[in-house]
Parts: sequence; C-alpha cells; structure tokens
Amino acid sequence: MSNDDLIIAGRRFTSRLLVGTGKYKDFSQAQAAIVASGAEIITVALRRVSLAGDKGSIQDVLDPEHYTYLPNSAGCFTAEEAVRTLRLAREAGGWTLVKLEVIGDKKTLYPDIQETLKAAEILVKDGFQVMAYTSDDPVVAKRLETAGCVAVMPLAAPIGSGLGIQNPLAIRTIVENANVPILVDAGVGTASDASIAMELGCDGVLLNTAIAEAQDPIMMAAAMKHAVIAGRLAYKAGRMGRRNVASASSPEKGMIHEG
Repeated sequence: MSNDDLIIAGRRFTSRLLVGTGKYKDFSQAQAAIVASGAEIITVALRRVSLAGDKGSIQDVLDPEHYTYLPNSAGCFTAEEAVRTLRLAREAGGWTLVKLEVIGDKKTLYPDIQETLKAAEILVKDGFQVMAYTSDDPVVAKRLETAGCVAVMPLAAPIGSGLGIQNPLAIRTIVENANVPILVDAGVGTASDASIAMELGCDGVLLNTAIAEAQDPIMMAAAMKHAVIAGRLAYKAGRMGRRNVASASSPEKGMIHEG
C-alpha cells in the first residue's frame, strides 16, 4: 500500500495515526511512546507545552526536522483566543498547518461550533492550513470544509473519555460527503476504536489520552499503530455483506454423503 499515503494540504504522510504530546509522566516516556506509534504528525497544545525550544521543551526529544508539529489551540474558548494562539505559533516556529480547537463548555469539552467556524474563516484568510476539531454533525463538517479547512476532525466521543465511536452513522455520513480528509479526533480508548474509525472510511485518527493513560503507554502506542493499519486495510479490502442467516463456508457440491 505504498501509494496509499495520507495527504493533507499537499503534504504526504505514510502514517495515518496522529498523536498528542500531553499527559505523559515525562518527555522521555512521550518520546518512547510516539516513536512506537509510528506517527509522523504530533500535536502540541500551545497553552500547556513549550514550543519555543527552551530547555526542557518537547522539541528536545522530538526533532521538528523528523516530525510535523501540529500546534493546536486547546484551552481556547473563543475565536479570538484561538486565532491569537495560532498566530503566536506561526511567529514562534513558522507553523501554518494548525489544529483549530475552540471549546464551548468546560465540563463536557464539546466544541463551540459558531466560534470554531468564525476562527476557521479568519485563519484561512490569514494563510493558515486549518485542521478543525468539531462535533460529529455532518452539516457542521461540511461548513468547515466550505470555509476552507484542509481537514475536518469530528469527535468520536468527549475528549479524554475513551468511550469510542458513539455515532458511527454520523461519522460515515461525514466521510461520504467530504472532499477533504476526515480524521476522528477525541474519545478513542483502545485499539479496536481506532480500527473502527478507519473501517468507517476515515482518513486518519488523532489520539492522546488512550496512549498516555494506558498502563503501558509504549505497548498501547504500538497497538494503535497496527490498529490503524488494520482498519485501513479492511476498509480498502471491502468487508463482506451482512446476512441475517447463516451461510456455510464450504459448498455442498462434491461432498461425500453417507448411504
């Protein structure tokens, strides 16, 4: 499947798994887990992790020459905050491929759709390549695409919940209506959730907590790597049709019958 790369904003990636850099016990563990995941794109919450290259920053263990950094606006609650945060990222490191996240509620961490759309329009006009975190609403997903986002990232379930995909029909509908990559973002808990997302036709999966809070983050990172690959292969292969009755695996013709 060498010709099955993920393409986002004209950039080509062999891995369809994107991972975050937060919640690990230290940078050393984060490095080991991310290496095991095989991810090429890593997200960094600008309000929580230093990107400036200071002593002890994530860049000391994850080389920006090797990884594509995806600064995100996690922790922002208005379009104005998100735009300002991502503009600072561009000034600090020249990053223009960014993840837009505007939260509407501190308890559920659900996205504020109106503010997300507002911020997306501003950032696109300002020359950013925007990957937008959003709800699993197909109408909203299409509006973000129309606004110029280079990828749309519907949630599987609330951030950090580990509940897996709660509305597969909505995710499939988003995929079928899209002309840009669709990546499930938030709510993945284990490898089977990642595989399901890929089997639904998603172009990729972004996760963090599922790896960072696993009992063995490095082993879970490897599991997620293989789950995404398996799910993609299954989607490309085309699953068998569902039946309401049994169907024998072997034909009766040519069987030896008694008597």
